[in-house]
Amino acid sequence: MSLPDVLKRGDDFLAEYPRRSPFWKFFSYGTSLVTIGFSKIILKTFYNVELNHFEKLENAINRSKEENRGLLTIMNHMSCVDDPFLWGVFPWRIYRDPDSIRWCLGATNVCFQNKFFSTFFSLGQVLSTGRFGAGPFQGSIDAAIRLLSPDDTMDLEWVPHREVPAKLCEGVATMAKQIRENYIPPVKRSRPSWLHIYPEGFVLQLQPPFNNSMRYFKWGVSRMILESTVAPIIVPIFSTGFEKVASEETAGTMIKRYLPANFGAEINVTIGDAIDNSVIEEYRQEWRKLVEKYHDPNHPTDLTPELKDGKEAQNLRSALAAELRSQIAKIRHEERHFPDEDPRFLSPVWWKNYTATEGASDPDVKFIGLNWAIRRLQNFLPDDISDGKNNKKEGPSDSR
Repeated sequence: MSLPDVLKRGDDFLAEYPRRSPFWKFFSYGTSLVTIGFSKIILKTFYNVELNHFEKLENAINRSKEENRGLLTIMNHMSCVDDPFLWGVFPWRIYRDPDSIRWCLGATNVCFQNKFFSTFFSLGQVLSTGRFGAGPFQGSIDAAIRLLSPDDTMDLEWVPHREVPAKLCEGVATMAKQIRENYIPPVKRSRPSWLHIYPEGFVLQLQPPFNNSMRYFKWGVSRMILESTVAPIIVPIFSTGFEKVASEETAGTMIKRYLPANFGAEINVTIGDAIDNSVIEEYRQEWRKLVEKYHDPNHPTDLTPELKDGKEAQNLRSALAAELRSQIAKIRHEERHFPDEDPRFLSPVWWKNYTATEGASDPDVKFIGLNWAIRRLQNFLPDDISDGKNNKKEGPSDSR
């Protein structure tokens, strides 16, 4: 369940661009199709691409339409070209409808560093997302929650059921329905959106024997699932090979970074089963209990400090993030037959310590290129933002 102020902030974030305009919609669709077409040309010309179990994703897309639910796809992040090249792997038929184009999150300092990039990536349905201190309670996450929520499920007021008589609840529901009928969404669409994210937050390329491993998943994805008005359909994806197209060894170079490499390399994208609704509903029920328990009677429409930073809420987000990670790891192990990951990689605490020490805590784990999660490497950040602040915003929990 979501809270009205969260949805309102999501609306405000999406309204920063004229996304209801038919001209914006036209150019947005065109930008996406051109980018997908370019990706297809590169992949078909220079690489050997294998797509496994695409029918699982196509079934989820159809279910999203039939059940009026958002679609959330989650994937490991091994290359800066995961997006858009992933979309070049899928067949054209799923892009016939403008509302079938995915939304995603993009780093503000990379995708929105100037007006041209900001316009291009916004047309490409990318949401500007801050890192290093911005945390999971920022506008792009609220916007993602809003996109996953069907327009006809907007609850414009939430009332804690254990404190308010049923008659009053009915009156509030009637009032909300009347307001909702006059509500104009910030994005013109025919159904709930498709959102694709990389929950690790950073590209990860490790040297053997740890290649094709993952970081821990961040809390933003947990918020999207817990706080959307209706639970989205969630499909895990595991990919390999995009890191061969753009190796992190070339990061920082002016030419090699943007030129495809390793022609003839194999690229594999494997779609997993949609996560069972009952699994997700258990987490959402726990979230509802927390909202009932920790709401502010004087302002019940927004997240309270306990719902943001309280231990119970943090543990719930961490547990759900770990669950999602395990779903992608299952494809990695059972479908792709990679050996089990090093158990250290399951722990957010381990990753925090490894990054804070710039790898000195576990020198046997080595990156290809640089670990971009290290704050010192981010020259765009002001000097007064510390790692401690970032940890507070995205504090790890090692409960699962």
